[in-house]
Amino acid sequence: MPELPEVETSCRGISPHLIGRTIIRSRVSQPQLRWPISNEIIQFDSVKIESVSRRAKYILIKLDFGWIIIHLGMSGSLRILPIDTPTQKHDHIDLLLDSGFILRYTDPRRFGAWLFTDSLANHPLMSHLGPEPLSDEFNSSYVIGLIKKLQSRTTPSSLVIKPWLMDNKVVVGVGNIYACESLFEANIHPSRKVISLDEKEINILVHTIKTVLMRSIKEGGTTLRDFTQSDGKPGYFAQRLFVYGRKNETCRICGHMIEQIKQSQRTTFFCSICQK
Repeated sequence: MPELPEVETSCRGISPHLIGRTIIRSRVSQPQLRWPISNEIIQFDSVKIESVSRRAKYILIKLDFGWIIIHLGMSGSLRILPIDTPTQKHDHIDLLLDSGFILRYTDPRRFGAWLFTDSLANHPLMSHLGPEPLSDEFNSSYVIGLIKKLQSRTTPSSLVIKPWLMDNKVVVGVGNIYACESLFEANIHPSRKVISLDEKEINILVHTIKTVLMRSIKEGGTTLRDFTQSDGKPGYFAQRLFVYGRKNETCRICGHMIEQIKQSQRTTFFCSICQK
């Protein structure tokens, strides 16, 4: 599944080809993805594109009368192609641009989303999101404040750090790959209770999350099965992974075998020697 760095890479890849352009019309071959494609998108006719941005794992295309919200799902990808490029089996949406190119959405599993809204603030997918991990808002003070709130309650004291980091209400876009990698580089065991982290560990973890994500974006995203960038080139961050997907391989730091467990129905990879 494309994670934040892959989505950011896609966003940066398509932006120069879209901003300031006009969508002449859309061409939809499969109107049913995770949810039905919004009718406004299907009926596009000479629509101006004002900006392209990312929020969490959503790509946001600002139009002169609203927003397109795109989620890549498990296997979605975006490409900029010549307008006469033939469609293949899993090509579901084309936005025909006045430049002679198209923005094409391909999704073999059809679990992505193309939705329209005239207000991002009120949209249910946007309204409850936490801060961006690369923003100034996501800092040690913010995390310490959340943990203090947990300490004042009774039931949430059992919350475990790795699934907690993947909660979009806490911080957006820290998916399974980068939660595993960040916790490894911060030397924090993924089964630690959230409230057990001290201030020093929190400082290190916040810094590490930012560093890991930025490094991945710089490398062009992680290639896992289906993801390709908008120009068709794969990401290269997978070459630098320390733990994710490396069960029974030796730890690059200590030589111990990488282990695997299930947490909240997601697979977690870690080194029991390096992570305490």
